[in-house]
Amino acid sequence: MRLRWTGLRRPPVPADVAAAIDPAEGDRLLAWAPGDDGTTLVAGRHRLHVVRTSVEGAAEVVLSRPWHLVDAGTWGEGGVLRVTWVDGRPPLRVVLTEPGMLPETLRERVQASVVLAEALDLGLRRTAKVVVRRDLATNALVSQAVLGRGVRADDPDVAEQVRAGLARVREQVGLD
Repeated sequence: MRLRWTGLRRPPVPADVAAAIDPAEGDRLLAWAPGDDGTTLVAGRHRLHVVRTSVEGAAEVVLSRPWHLVDAGTWGEGGVLRVTWVDGRPPLRVVLTEPGMLPETLRERVQASVVLAEALDLGLRRTAKVVVRRDLATNALVSQAVLGRGVRADDPDVAEQVRAGLARVREQVGLD
């Protein structure tokens, strides 16, 4: 018996999930993984999607965010994928039952959006990072500041250091 090579390392995104996402022109669905809570996570070229299938079998997109808004993703013990956001939204936590290439693809897409990053030592064990990221759908550059745990944005010293850090990275990529 001769097997036909399709070039795919994993079966394509389930048809109902792909239809619910309906990727924009130029986007492509790269990897997917089912969660134990009835969701399916899908990494597209431009966005991370979470699709939930109802008990009736209808698939619905419950979250779709561009990669430049993903701060980090960690895949840990028990198959838990935890995604944090640059805007401080609560993290996404899903137990992946068959992770496939999703964790690696998530990492690659986040890294692809980072143009320049600088870590800031704010003293007293406080940190922040300033980043210039690329919106992978439009190629527009955006600058971001991500404060570490316990760092307050309303602290005047923090605000000044972050403002200076953002100015440095923006200048280095030609935004200012």
